[in-house]
Amino acid sequence: MPRTKTKRSRAIKYAAISAIFGIVTFLWIFPVAAFDFSDWDAIIKKHVSAKKVAGISINAVSYAGLKNDGDFKKLVSRLNSARPESLTRDEKLVFWINTYNILAAKMVADRFPIKSIKDAGSFFSPVWKKPAGNVAGKQRTLNEIEHEILRKMDEPRIHVAIVCASVSCPDLRLEAFNVERLSEQLDDQMIKFLKSSDKGMKIDKEKNRVYLSSIFKWFEEDFESRGGVLKYISNYVSPETAKELQRSKIKISYLDYNWDVNS
Repeated sequence: MPRTKTKRSRAIKYAAISAIFGIVTFLWIFPVAAFDFSDWDAIIKKHVSAKKVAGISINAVSYAGLKNDGDFKKLVSRLNSARPESLTRDEKLVFWINTYNILAAKMVADRFPIKSIKDAGSFFSPVWKKPAGNVAGKQRTLNEIEHEILRKMDEPRIHVAIVCASVSCPDLRLEAFNVERLSEQLDDQMIKFLKSSDKGMKIDKEKNRVYLSSIFKWFEEDFESRGGVLKYISNYVSPETAKELQRSKIKISYLDYNWDVNS
């Protein structure tokens, strides 16, 4: 090979190495910022309010309003440019919890009026496995976000934070989740959910039985490393209720799940 070509090849190689080093240095000094959910926060405050549905107090979503909200459409579109792989653990939790709630709401809003989010799918193609939206350059499903991403992060409180657009789901929080207050927000979600005797938890002292949301049955294994469901939720109830839950012979039953849209 002629000497000039060798020098040129070396120059190109060094230039490439310098460019890569520069990018790495930039990212180290200026890490990628967490995704901004301030628009989701504003959308929630505009379209979600306290209401009774089927006798159950919930934070009801105006899907008709959401369906025609240009800011909501922009937010959904913006999710595709996100880069969650570069975020910290808590930032990832915030990102994927908010994203799940946004895409679940989108599933209903796109098809509203429908009776249940399940009506967005079918027996052979359940809604959870249908494409819900493009996130970080990839088509995602609610199933993937919940089971393949969030549950693998070993945080049981996600189950009271993600909302499948249904009456018996935990309430959609009246604000977006954020990194600064994440643990506080998750604790508050658990406390409020367990206080709901219609869909969270109800105790019958005479029968020595506790009635729990079916969520605690479906995801029982996620609480095992914390001593099991009853021990875990005892941290989020009054001392008196915690004693009831810790009785050795207490029996567990599960509340009926209302899949009607939380509208």
